Amino acid sequence: MQGMRFEFIKCHGSGNDFCLIDARDHAVESGAWSRVARTLCDRGGPVGADGILLLKQGDRSHAFGFSVVNADGSEPETCLNGLRCGARAGFEAFGIDAARVKLKTSSAQVARETDLAPGVATVRTTVGPVAVGPAAIGLRVAGSGIEMEVPGLPSGRRFTAVSMPNPHLIAFVDTVDVAELRALGDWCESGPALLADRANVSFVELRGEDLFVQTYERGVGLTNACGTAMAASTHAAGLTGRLAFGRERTVFNPGGRVRVRAEGPGGGDIVSIAGNATFEWDGVIEIDIATGAAGPLEVVRRREDEIAAWASLSG
Repeated sequence: MQGMRFEFIKCHGSGNDFCLIDARDHAVESGAWSRVARTLCDRGGPVGADGILLLKQGDRSHAFGFSVVNADGSEPETCLNGLRCGARAGFEAFGIDAARVKLKTSSAQVARETDLAPGVATVRTTVGPVAVGPAAIGLRVAGSGIEMEVPGLPSGRRFTAVSMPNPHLIAFVDTVDVAELRALGDWCESGPALLADRANVSFVELRGEDLFVQTYERGVGLTNACGTAMAASTHAAGLTGRLAFGRERTVFNPGGRVRVRAEGPGGGDIVSIAGNATFEWDGVIEIDIATGAAGPLEVVRRREDEIAAWASLSG
């Protein structure tokens, strides 16, 4: 097979797993990354992941750039679990501990953070201002966007519409019903006229002063974690009066946990997340850009200490 050789790091943030590629010197057209993503993310293929992460060149205002391509080949505005991993790669590439990062349609601040636990590399990402309301997420209905019933949505629950800037619909529930979440996520994923660009859907449980969030992620499906959803859920908890703004919360998800702080309107609607950026192993694979066909996977390095450290925290 004649293809392009890709070196990558298999990594995850809160169990949201990715293939991280230093794309600064790759001569790959933008659309071709979709084929690379579909190949690497295929759970029945040699690797399997929720998406691919691309470390890119920065500019005069940004130390480096970052983008993510989902498993279905679509490119969301950002991915905060992935951004932590991309930021760590940028820190190591440039020998820095903090940076302003260029995203698809916005910017983010990233910085090394005190480890969540011994051996668990931790990064804080800060984004905002967060936008709220139907128009902010391309939802074609009228209303405040805060805990509102959505006409045309196949659910009687009340949702808060939050842009991170990727679109989120957040519903607070007593107990997460995974089957209900998957059915609603599938409906949103089908590209209904109600939603300009689909949406991420999350069911959120209030657990004392903390949250548990489960998400159906646009372009991926039901995920172990979605960083922007955890940020959006914390912001929504403040907007609906469930939790106070300006305090750090632990947000749990099926894949682990993060620390989230939402400042609210009085703090510029900024949200920050501190969570793991775990590198599990390094691999090399050849992919035919034209067809997406993959050669054999070679694992060149295993980072067993990081895997064990995360298992000790999340187990």
